[in-house]
Amino acid sequence: MTTEALIRVEGLKKHFGSLKALDGIDLELRKGEVTVIIGPSGSGKSTLLRSLNLLERPTEGAIYFEGVNILDPKTNINLHRQRMGMVFQHFNLFPHMTILRNMTLAPMKLLHETPAAATEEAMRLLDRVGLQDRANAYPSQLSGGQKQRIAIVRALCMHPDVMLFDEPTSALDPEMVGEVLDVMQNLAREGMTMIVVTHEMGFAKEVANRVIFMDEGLIVEEGTPKEFFAHPQNARTRDFLSKVL
Repeated sequence: MTTEALIRVEGLKKHFGSLKALDGIDLELRKGEVTVIIGPSGSGKSTLLRSLNLLERPTEGAIYFEGVNILDPKTNINLHRQRMGMVFQHFNLFPHMTILRNMTLAPMKLLHETPAAATEEAMRLLDRVGLQDRANAYPSQLSGGQKQRIAIVRALCMHPDVMLFDEPTSALDPEMVGEVLDVMQNLAREGMTMIVVTHEMGFAKEVANRVIFMDEGLIVEEGTPKEFFAHPQNARTRDFLSKVL
């Protein structure tokens, strides 16, 4: 693992009227690391994640991705977004397209891959998550866990440098959570840079290199999982962990 910063956030603020969703975030996200962001609802976790690829445009600050300030008006944000895979709570699959078409559309359109190459890569990834036999199914024919696994490998079809996960298991039935976390754990083992907003504390303990706790638009505390869960320093962190562990 390198210590090179893939994403650097400086003085990031996002205001919705008088609400300060982000109130000055400084953060370095390193290549090959899994960073898990936890905190209560409304703490700014998802706003931070969505700001990293400008789904939310920050009010103030800078975001450097691979050395380029993506908030600079001259930056082609679409090119940078192609290198950031994003997986949401809800799967955002096109309901009128087969799973294979859902997966090959962006690589063919944006990366100019041939249909044969895009299909070969999609089938390889489907096989990896145990869903190769569902290539010609439609999203409505899949369970929630299957749809979320498809959403993950669809993002991987674009060969991203980083994967952003916004509470990827929160919309799933409890018995489906494990199958999605297993896929994410395997990605982490392979060295994929991942930033994960989640309520799954077991995943944070086992898979994260670093855990960040947010509250009221600020980073309150961060550390390795061992330090963070065993010896939280901040009273607000201790109070939160007492309720979720």
